[in-house]
Amino acid sequence: MKITRLAILVILIGLIVSPVLAGTKYLSGGPDITAAIAGTNEFSPGQDAVFKVNIENRGLIDIKFVQSGIVERDDLPNTAKLVRATLLPGDAPISVKSDPQLVGDIAGGKSVQVPFVAKIDENAPAGEYILPLVLQYTYLRNAEQYGQDSITYTYKEVNETIDLPVRIKPEAYVSVESFSAEHLNAGNEGYLVMQLKNIGHVNAASAVVKIARNGNSPVIPTDSSIYIGNFPINGSLDTRFKVSISREAGDQSYPLDVFLVYEDESGEQTTSKVTTIGVPVKGKISFVVTTDPEPVMAGNKQVIEVAYQNTGLGTAYSAQSRISAVDPFTSNDDTAFLGDLEPGETAVARYEVSVDKSATAKEYGLDSEIRYRDVLGNSQISDTMKVKVAVEEPSQVMTVLVVVVLIGAVAAAGYYFFVIKKKK
Repeated sequence: MKITRLAILVILIGLIVSPVLAGTKYLSGGPDITAAIAGTNEFSPGQDAVFKVNIENRGLIDIKFVQSGIVERDDLPNTAKLVRATLLPGDAPISVKSDPQLVGDIAGGKSVQVPFVAKIDENAPAGEYILPLVLQYTYLRNAEQYGQDSITYTYKEVNETIDLPVRIKPEAYVSVESFSAEHLNAGNEGYLVMQLKNIGHVNAASAVVKIARNGNSPVIPTDSSIYIGNFPINGSLDTRFKVSISREAGDQSYPLDVFLVYEDESGEQTTSKVTTIGVPVKGKISFVVTTDPEPVMAGNKQVIEVAYQNTGLGTAYSAQSRISAVDPFTSNDDTAFLGDLEPGETAVARYEVSVDKSATAKEYGLDSEIRYRDVLGNSQISDTMKVKVAVEEPSQVMTVLVVVVLIGAVAAAGYYFFVIKKKK
C-alpha cells in the first residue's frame, strides 16, 4: 500500500512541474547570394536560347546558441525568403521573353535553377555582353526576445543585381541578295540562280552552300550543295542550283531554305542559321482539246482530227499526242507528233480509227494524253483529256449508194470476163 501511494505521488509531481526546455539562437551575417549561367554561356545570332541560371545562397551560420530560456526562431537569419528573380537584357542584343520568376525561399547552402527564355537578335554583333540579374528578397535581420515567451522579428528587404556574362560568337551568315527562277513549272525541273553574300562576322573557310526543302514545300532540291571554298566577310558570289517542282504546285511562290556549312576560326565545322526565300513557281504545263473531230459512221474507217492547245506557262518540247481507242473503236495509228508547243499555241493531230458496224449511235469519250519534254529534256506526261467522238448510223442514201457501187462493180467484172475476154 505504501508503495502504491508513493508511485501516485511521483506521477502527480511530474504532472505539476514542467521541464525547462532549451531554445536555439543563431548569429549570422545574412544570405550571400551568387548566380551563374549553367552550361555554356556562348550563343549564336538568331538563336532561341534558354538561360538556365543557378542561384546559390552561400550564407553561413556564424554562431549557434542552445540554452534554456531562448524562444525557438521560425526563420534562420541566413535564409533568403520570397526570392524574385528578373533577367534584363542590359545593352546586349538579346530579347528576354520570360517574366520575373518567383523562386521562393533559398536556405543557406542551397541553390535553385531558374530558366529564362530569350532570343538572340538576328544580326547581333559578336562579343562579350552582360545580362543584369535583379534579385529581390527578404531575410531575418534581427530577433529580439522579450521575457520567456515572446519575440519580435525584424526583416530586411534586399534588392541586388548580379552580372551574368554571355558571349555571342562570331559566325558566317549568308544573305540572298537576289535570285531568279529558270523554267520552274509544276511537275518540271529547272534552275534557281542566287547571288549570295556573307554578312556575318567571320570568314568562312571550306564553305559549302546548301539548299534544303522547307517542310512540305513543292520546291525540292535536285542538286543540294555547291562547294565554294573560302567565303570572306562581305564576300559575294553567284550560284546555280537545279531544283524540281512537284506536280501539285500552283502558280505562286514557295519557301526554300539556304545556309552555309563551313569551318570557323578554330577549325570546327559549323552550320550557319537558315535563310528562307520564296521561290516563284509557274503552274504546270497543261493542255485542252479545243476542237473535237467530225462524226464518224458505224462500220467505217476514217481519219479524225483533234486540236490541242498548250494552256500552261511553259513550252512543251517534242510533244506527241496519243488517243486510247476502246470498243467500238480500234486503231493502228493512235499517235501523232505535234512538235514544240509554246504557251497558247495549238496543234492538230490526225488519227485513223475504225468503228465497229454494230456500234450504237451516240457520243463517246476517248482518253487522250500528251507526252513531251521539258526544258531540261526530262520526259513528262500531261493529264488525261477527253476527246468526244460522235458515232452515226449510215444513212439510207449512203446504203443505196454502196449497193449501187457494188452492183456496178459486179457488172463491170462480168462484162470483162464474158465479153472482152471472149473476144480475145
